[in-house]
Amino acid sequence: MPTEPTPGEDPLRHLFDEHADEPSESRPLSRRERRMRENASSDAADDAPAADGDAATTDSAHEAPRDDAGESAPSEPVTSSFDLLVSQTVAEDRAARRRRRGQASSEKPKKRSSVILWTVLPLIVIAAIVASGFYVWNTFEPQIRSVMGWQEPIDYEGDGTGETLVVIAEGDTGSDIAATLAESGVTKTSKAFYQLLLTQEPEPTFQPGTYSLKKKMSAQAALTALLDPDNKVERTALIREGITGETILQRLSEATEIPLDELREAASDPTAFGIPETAPSIEGWLFPAVYQFEPDMSAHDVIQTLVDRMFQALDEANVAPENRETVLTTASIIQREARQEDDFYKVSRVIQNRLDKGMKLQMDSTAQYGVDTGSDSVWSSKEALESDSPWNTYKHEGLPIGPIASPGDLAIDAAVNPAAGDWLYFVTVNLKTGETVFSTTNAEHEKAVEKLRAWCAENPGNGC
Repeated sequence: MPTEPTPGEDPLRHLFDEHADEPSESRPLSRRERRMRENASSDAADDAPAADGDAATTDSAHEAPRDDAGESAPSEPVTSSFDLLVSQTVAEDRAARRRRRGQASSEKPKKRSSVILWTVLPLIVIAAIVASGFYVWNTFEPQIRSVMGWQEPIDYEGDGTGETLVVIAEGDTGSDIAATLAESGVTKTSKAFYQLLLTQEPEPTFQPGTYSLKKKMSAQAALTALLDPDNKVERTALIREGITGETILQRLSEATEIPLDELREAASDPTAFGIPETAPSIEGWLFPAVYQFEPDMSAHDVIQTLVDRMFQALDEANVAPENRETVLTTASIIQREARQEDDFYKVSRVIQNRLDKGMKLQMDSTAQYGVDTGSDSVWSSKEALESDSPWNTYKHEGLPIGPIASPGDLAIDAAVNPAAGDWLYFVTVNLKTGETVFSTTNAEHEKAVEKLRAWCAENPGNGC
């Protein structure tokens, strides 16, 4: 049972004394207790302000006790339970402050990370919005302009910049020239130039040839430049695919001012240009392209330029030198018979299939070439069909003796790489669009021929 504290005894000491039931004199203080008492005494001394009077009172109140002999007895620091409680509280406060400082320091990186996140996130969102806007504009620009009424101009302004060569071929119409200018980057659209032509009185006349123009010209500036003879580049020849050697020599003579007879004489010996001896003429060996010639070039040099360019085209198509003549002969027929790009490879397949089966080619283009009537009709004349010409494939099996025109890159590639198929016949049923029907049987072919006859009856004078 708890005992009453004796006078002068600390009533709270039993709360802090681990050995309360033992006399205090019999238990020495531990190191921890001594340290706590010293800290408490030091804190109490620092926190308690003392005036002069108070100091005297304190000194007298705590005067050292004396023993029976009247001498002062050695005294130990007096530490109450309250001092221990204060000391423990101070220690806990210090520990709490250290914990708070640790928590504050651990929260700083988190705050820094949050700042970075909220700085970068808006930038990412803005970048995503801008990217989406570009995608929508690039994908739906025409629709957006139409809805918003932002119609893009169809014409440039001013006289343009830079330089480019534009070729106007013989027979080109106003719409052909307008398309050429737009494709060459001279005008912004073909529509701008063509609409301008429709307003001209009288209608302008354009001379075939090559013209030096600028990029991004207004339609009016381009028209003015084309009508100015000073912009026409001399000694330039445009050689189109599918035309004959004689026609090519005429174009070369016009461009270079070399007499036609000189060119014909030079071309009379194909071997002088590296052409095989088996070739009946220079036909088919003059590559179609746009050429510019120096003023002092001879007839031989001019022709050699075209032949060398044909050798280059054959090499690029991986045609061996010993196969050049066969490939050129096949390619020349394809060039004259096919109208649309895909049909070039199908016509090549028909030629190969008929040769493989031992069938006569029966090509109107070769029969007409053999009699040289100058007709542009798709129908072979009676004279051509009955001719003994080595180009009459209605009478002779296999390929004709040589090419019938100058083929371009597409026809050469088609001759080397025919399409897959079992067709044996073909006929163009619409000479304006170039629609062609390919058949595997003669009965199917005859039905397609009737379609061509019906078309020609409705469209006389269009190659019929």
